[in-house]
Amino acid sequence: MLDTLILSRIQFAANISFHILFPTITIALGWFLFYFKVRHDISGHPVWMRIYRFWVKIFALTFALGVVTGITMSFQFGTNWPGFMEKVGNIAGPLLGYEVLSAFFLEATFLGAMLFGIQRLPGWLHTLATFLVAVGTSISAFWIIALNSWMHTPTGFEMIDGVAHPTDWWQIIFNPSMPYRLAHMMIASGLTASFLIAGISAYRLLKGDNKRAPKVALRISIYAAAILIPIQIMAGDMHGLNTLEHQPQKVAAMEGAWKTEKGLPLLLFAWPDEQAKQNHFEIAVPKMASLILTHKLDGEVKGLEEFPEHPPVKPVFFSFRVMIGMGLLMLAISWFVGFGILRRRYPSKLMLKVLVGMSFSGWIATLAGWYVTEVGRQPYLVSGVLKTADAVTPIAPANVGFSLAMYLILYAVLMLAYLQTVFYMARKSVDVDEFEDLNSVQDKTVNAELDDKEENPA
Repeated sequence: MLDTLILSRIQFAANISFHILFPTITIALGWFLFYFKVRHDISGHPVWMRIYRFWVKIFALTFALGVVTGITMSFQFGTNWPGFMEKVGNIAGPLLGYEVLSAFFLEATFLGAMLFGIQRLPGWLHTLATFLVAVGTSISAFWIIALNSWMHTPTGFEMIDGVAHPTDWWQIIFNPSMPYRLAHMMIASGLTASFLIAGISAYRLLKGDNKRAPKVALRISIYAAAILIPIQIMAGDMHGLNTLEHQPQKVAAMEGAWKTEKGLPLLLFAWPDEQAKQNHFEIAVPKMASLILTHKLDGEVKGLEEFPEHPPVKPVFFSFRVMIGMGLLMLAISWFVGFGILRRRYPSKLMLKVLVGMSFSGWIATLAGWYVTEVGRQPYLVSGVLKTADAVTPIAPANVGFSLAMYLILYAVLMLAYLQTVFYMARKSVDVDEFEDLNSVQDKTVNAELDDKEENPA
C-alpha cells in the first residue's frame, strides 16, 4: 500500500510535470512573437504577420493551460504540504507573491492587447504589448527559479523556533545555484519553442502548405535551435560544476558513482543496484566523468558512500541520460537541417517527418532535467533545512489517492485536447489564402516580395 507521503509526492510530481510543459513553451514563444512582430514593422511584408497571427493563437492556448495548471500547484502547498509553508513560508510566500505581482499581472494586463489589439491599436503600441508579455513570462520564470534554487542552496536566512526567517533577500534571491538554473531553464525554453515551431511548420508543409510563412518560420526556428544548443551545453557544464560544489550527492547519483574515485569513468549505460551498492552492465568511457566534472583526467569525485543521506539513484541516473541524449539529438538534427538550409537544400520529406516527430522533444528534455533536479534533492524538500517527510499532510492516503486519480484523468484529457487543437490549427492554416486581407495594420508594402533569402529559405 502506498502511504500519504508517496502519494503526495506522486501527485505533486504529476502536477508540476504537467504544468511545466506550458511555461516552457510560452517563455520563449513570447520572444519569438516579438521578433516576428518587429520584422513585420520593419519590412511591412505580410508574411511576418501571417507567422505572428498563427503562433499567437498557439501562445494563447498554451498560456491558458499554464495558468490553470499553476493554480492547482498553489493549492497543494496547503492541502498536501502544510509543513512547507509552516517552516519556510516567510521566504516562499513573498517570492511567490512577487511572481504574481510583477509578472502575472503584467502578462495578464497586456495579453488582451496582444491578442485582440492587432486591428485596434497603433502598430507600435501592439508591438509594445507583445514585448511586455514576453518580459512578463521571463520575469515569472525568474521568481519561480529563484524560489526553487533557494530550496536547493538555501542562504540568507536564520532559524528561529524551527521557522526560517529572512535576513538578506539579496542572498535569498541570488542564491549560489540561481544564476545557473535560470540560464539553463531559459535556454531550455528557447529550444522547446524552437523545435515546436519547426515541427509544426514541417507538419504544415507535409500537408501541402506551400505558402512562405511555414518555410520562413521553419528556417528561423532551426537557426535558433542550432545556436542555442551549444550554448545550453556550456551552461549545463557550468551548472554541473555548481551542483558538484553544493550538492555533490546529486552528482554522485547522476554518475552512478558509489565510491569516491579519481579518474571516474563516464557511464554511458549501467543498471544501478542500490541494495548491492554497485552497477551492473556498465558501458563506460575511462576517466571521462572526472574530466567533465573537474576538468582533470585524475580529478576526484565523491561517491555515494560519502553521504549517509542521498537521493534514489535510478531515477536521477536515467533521467540525466535521457536529458543528455535528447540534447545531443537536438544538436544533430538542428545542425543537419540548418546546414542544408544554408546550402539552399530544402528539407526532404523524410526530414520534415523527423522534425514533426521532434515537435515536443523539448518537453522530454525539460522533464528529464527537472526529475534530475527535484529527485536529486531528496530526502530534503529544502536542502539541509526541511525533509520531505516532515512537510507532508497527515490526511488519509485514500483522500490523496482519490485526488491524484482525478488529476491524472483530467490532465490526460487536457493533454489530448491540447495536442489535437495544435495540429488542427496547423491543418486549418493550410487552406488559408496566401494573400488574404490580414488586417488594417499592413502598410503600402503589403504586396512586396521577400528577398531571395526570405522567399526561398531552403
